[in-house]
Amino acid sequence: MKMKTLSSVTALLLAALIPAGCGNSGSTEKPTETSAAEQSVSETEAAPSENAVPDDEEAIRKMTSLDMIRAMGNGINLGNTLEAYNHSSYVGGADPDGFETVWGQPYTTAEMIQGMKDAGFDTIRLPVAWTNGMNFETGDYTIDERLMNRVETVVNYALDADMYVIVNDHWDGGWWGMFGAEDTETRDKALEMYKSMWTQIGENFKDYSYKLIFESANEELGDRLNDKDVTGSEGVLNKNECYETANMINSEFVKLIRSQGGNNADRFLLIAGYNTDISNTCDDRFKMPEDSADSKLLLSVHYYTPWDYCGTDSVDHWGSPTDIEEQNGLFKQLSKFSEQGYGVVIGEYAVMKKDGTIKPDTDKFYANLLDNCDLYDFCPVLWDCSNFYKRSSNTTSNEALAKLFSERKYENEKDKDIETVKSEAKARIEELSAKAVEEQMEGIELMPSDDMAIAWIMYNSADYGITYSVGDVYDPTGCTTGVKAQNVQITGEGTYTVSLDFSECGTAKGTAFSALGISNGEELFPGYTYTIDEILINGEVFEMAGKSYTCSDDGKCSRVNLYNGWVKKLPGEARTADGDLEGCTAQIMPLGEKTRVNTISVTFTAKAPD
Repeated sequence: MKMKTLSSVTALLLAALIPAGCGNSGSTEKPTETSAAEQSVSETEAAPSENAVPDDEEAIRKMTSLDMIRAMGNGINLGNTLEAYNHSSYVGGADPDGFETVWGQPYTTAEMIQGMKDAGFDTIRLPVAWTNGMNFETGDYTIDERLMNRVETVVNYALDADMYVIVNDHWDGGWWGMFGAEDTETRDKALEMYKSMWTQIGENFKDYSYKLIFESANEELGDRLNDKDVTGSEGVLNKNECYETANMINSEFVKLIRSQGGNNADRFLLIAGYNTDISNTCDDRFKMPEDSADSKLLLSVHYYTPWDYCGTDSVDHWGSPTDIEEQNGLFKQLSKFSEQGYGVVIGEYAVMKKDGTIKPDTDKFYANLLDNCDLYDFCPVLWDCSNFYKRSSNTTSNEALAKLFSERKYENEKDKDIETVKSEAKARIEELSAKAVEEQMEGIELMPSDDMAIAWIMYNSADYGITYSVGDVYDPTGCTTGVKAQNVQITGEGTYTVSLDFSECGTAKGTAFSALGISNGEELFPGYTYTIDEILINGEVFEMAGKSYTCSDDGKCSRVNLYNGWVKKLPGEARTADGDLEGCTAQIMPLGEKTRVNTISVTFTAKAPD
């Protein structure tokens, strides 16, 4: 069931020097069998649509990886839809058409996809759970024809809307953990299944437009190759072996697709980075695969940093100098790939709330991210599950974001030369950074400084609903709105007190993590120890569950863990004032979720080494 067509792209790609573009109504009811059949064409009936322009296909084929990224503009995911997992029911014979609604999203329609295009999105990413339709447990890796046809239908919706389309294999029930199994037979089966999957996908779509892009994997290509979802036990690969296996999978993916001929011989392929994490992918152990086609590989990473702001309800503001520096720094680090000629796709990014509403500063976060994408030749692809684009009504949920995405669509930037796009983006980034520094000075007694050691309490409530400056970088703006902090500058030996007051933002429920931090402590006061003398919870003395110790995770910030459940044994650099580590623990302040914390204060003594 192939539609070997390309919708009108007459405004597209007249030359290689195409600048970066960062860029309503319809039923969501499931179509009848007749209407669904009408939405696709059999292979024997396939023919170019009336507005297909073959010359544009040739222009796309001739593009380099960086040209492609610029033309892909601004993207969005069809999240929680085709990757919604219901494998047992699927292989049991259930109708797959309803499966894309299992995770709460409406049935996908052509109007929906066109609405996304009209909202300013030039590219759409379609996460898919292909093993949903496989009896892979029995060694049968055939993809159910109904699943293949449904994915194809949605691909056609996107191509008809004149969008670039990315198709991948997503979490997919966690089958990726088979690659890390102790049993080599299970590993062999994993590779066999992976190859079979992409053989079928590639053959089905090999004559499709060059606007269709295959993505080798998702976030599972990395540490999660040791997942136990399918195997039942944790994998045995060490970090180096995880890198080697990820590189091998990406290499096999490229070789397989290229061997199929047709448009797959030189189709653009999106290579999943390690964990799709920027820092892990920039590690020298990650290797882009070799390719028989010239400049046709793209790189995929995701961006949810900082997670407390992007993925939890605890931090609801973003935009401090530290926040902006972190984002700018990571994107600059990632630019090493674009400098090597690889276009980079930020395959997912988002600021999410559990109730689906939009957080404060989301527009600021997105705007700076899009500016970085313009500056470094990245294509941003928003992770969206009807948070911004409401698929049931084909409307957008936030006026500021709607304006942002509409302004950054490819059509609005295609006539600008590349250097103009980059210089405008750089100017906006610098302006935001300068404004953030100015705003941070207001109302904060102790601002971050390399010349001062500042003590504060890092805090995450047990439900992650309340946060204050978690991490080894002191950031008094990285917190839940309403938290009041009393921090203190360390000037030498002595006794100090720091505190947090949550009364204006709701009671904290226990703690998932907490520590006393001393910014620049290791550098300005090397060898100092910080001994916890007293902890007050709601004004009452808390009986500590052990002895405190001083350590450092980054060699710059001194830390005393109050409650750190991830630390199972004392680190090698642990130190105490009396030199005795007996009874020391990283959990001196265990506060269960039932403990309601309105205020917390910590009194401690700083002591120089003998």
